[in-house]
Amino acid sequence: MSNRFYENPVIKWIEYRLPIFSFIDESVGSGYPTPKNLNYWWNFGSLAGIVLVVLIGTGIMLAMNYTAHVDYAFESVERIMRDVNYGWLLRYIHVNGGSMFFILVYIHMFRGLYYGSFKEPRELLWIIGVIIIVAMMATAFMGYVLPWGQMSFWGATVITNLFSAIPLIGNDIVTWLWGGFSVDNPTLNRFYAFHYLLPFIIFALVFLHLWALHVHKSNNPVGIDIKGPQDTIPFHPYYTIKDLYGLGVFLIFFMFFVFFAPNFFGEPDNYIKANPLVTPPHIVPEWYFLPFYAILRAVPDLWIISAKLGGVIAMFGSILILVLLPWLDRSKVRSAKFRPIYRQFFWVFFVDCLILGWVGANSPDAIFHGVPFLWIGRVTTAYYFAHILFVIPLISVLEKPKPLPDSINASVTGGTK
Repeated sequence: MSNRFYENPVIKWIEYRLPIFSFIDESVGSGYPTPKNLNYWWNFGSLAGIVLVVLIGTGIMLAMNYTAHVDYAFESVERIMRDVNYGWLLRYIHVNGGSMFFILVYIHMFRGLYYGSFKEPRELLWIIGVIIIVAMMATAFMGYVLPWGQMSFWGATVITNLFSAIPLIGNDIVTWLWGGFSVDNPTLNRFYAFHYLLPFIIFALVFLHLWALHVHKSNNPVGIDIKGPQDTIPFHPYYTIKDLYGLGVFLIFFMFFVFFAPNFFGEPDNYIKANPLVTPPHIVPEWYFLPFYAILRAVPDLWIISAKLGGVIAMFGSILILVLLPWLDRSKVRSAKFRPIYRQFFWVFFVDCLILGWVGANSPDAIFHGVPFLWIGRVTTAYYFAHILFVIPLISVLEKPKPLPDSINASVTGGTK
């Protein structure tokens, strides 16, 4: 910020007692040095933060008009859509905002995988990011139950029942989640309370994520550490303008779904009130859970481990295993731009995740060109874990990376040190 800004008597009075303006300047302003070669893939973290704030704001407004009771929840959502002023807009922004949040975070995560943002010294930054993803999934699942439609009810029944596979304490966990012996009013009340609380926990985790980011600064496309002021530029105005441009493009994409295809990501059966006596023909979770749903269904009976328990372990393990990446990938080079073999396998892994999502959207009994979706899911699940546990460590040892630039500045200008 300019010196003239701090000369304002009101600003000086506040700054002397609470140096909030200098803190903002040092965190996201002209006082925060940033690598000068960041591209638009670095926009998605800030976009995700903006969408999180939008979700919290619209969620608070919706909570004022929602009734957490099995007899009235479905009707209260219909009332929000029809009778509350701009209630339809709040709900469509909130519902589609959840999908946008997952799109942004998934892109942000794959960008981190491609450019090696999980490597030393950013291991804790990556681990907090994985915890944020787990909290996001819990929040989204509980939010999906609140409209109390058919998919809400049966999705809650199926997913919560999975915990019964845990030896000794599984049934107790299910009973606690339900608040009784079936999915009913206590379940809805608990999920409503957790869905309201968890976004604020996510917000606190995001704060820690940003704190960890500011300690060692952002990674960059070439994966080289900052070696001097010649490698950096101020965050403001250079990257604030870049983020605003990215926000404008993203809002066009976001608002298209809000105004022209608001139910694109939803299931038609969720516009039918929950009925415990009628099971939908095909119970599917939201699209952002589909890869993990495919992994859950892919595990067969293994010796003393049942398919149900094995599936639960594999599903949760597929997320938590990402915590180990900083230690599994032992290459000293971060960016895939200089790791040709790693780059090729990265895209294989990316396609594998897409196939898992496609498998999760189809019935395991369905056939694709003579091959059951169940077996496609098993093969892609096996590769998912093999890629992380075996392929990445093997590549990191055997691969010979390309030469790195002398500095971030040299990578931008094409010169040498």
